[in-house]
Amino acid sequence: MREEYGYTRISTTKQNIERQIRNILELYPEAHIVKEVYTGTKTEGRKEWNKLYKLVKQEAAKGKAITIIFDSVSRMSRNAEEGFKLYEELFSLGIDLVFLKEPHINTETYKNAISTKVQMTGTNADILLKAINEYLMTLAKEQIRIAFEQAEKEVNDLHQRTAEGMKTAKLNGKQIGRVAGQKYTTKKETAAKEIILKNSKDFNGTNTDSEVIKLAGISRNSYYKYKAELKAVEE
Repeated sequence: MREEYGYTRISTTKQNIERQIRNILELYPEAHIVKEVYTGTKTEGRKEWNKLYKLVKQEAAKGKAITIIFDSVSRMSRNAEEGFKLYEELFSLGIDLVFLKEPHINTETYKNAISTKVQMTGTNADILLKAINEYLMTLAKEQIRIAFEQAEKEVNDLHQRTAEGMKTAKLNGKQIGRVAGQKYTTKKETAAKEIILKNSKDFNGTNTDSEVIKLAGISRNSYYKYKAELKAVEE
């Protein structure tokens, strides 16, 4: 029986991983989904991937049929050199790799390129036929390498556009991030302080600390912090 694993990855907690999961399960409903939240281009440090990598190597060594499904090649690796090396290693172990957005580099396609070698004839024409076979293999490998290189390029381009955008914003006088040493007040903090001033016995009200905390809907730590700040302003 073939074991199917769907590997999904997002770079930040703000991204939604559900799209990748949905895409994989639509075509491979029996796949075991592996979720990873990780920032970076190299596989080192990717905890869930490393677990899966170790597992499939062990299972493949026992002769078990394994398929790993990715929504796109960039989910496997966004580092071209590392990604290509990893692809070759898993392929050599007999593990099938599926890329939903780049089906032309699925290992099945690679296998077909190998199996469709032109048969030798035992004549001088074999020199030419051997060259054709080597070319077909080189072409298949090149397609795989290009896919990983494209994934790496997209990441680098994104980083460059982000850096250029921030530089342009600064040149136009826009503040990027918080000003060092400057305190920022949220709407919730402002509303809470107004309630404290109006209701606390320490200011203009008649309520106890516990009662004001409930009225303001804030934690005890926040309450005493805001009260101390209000007292400091009065002094």
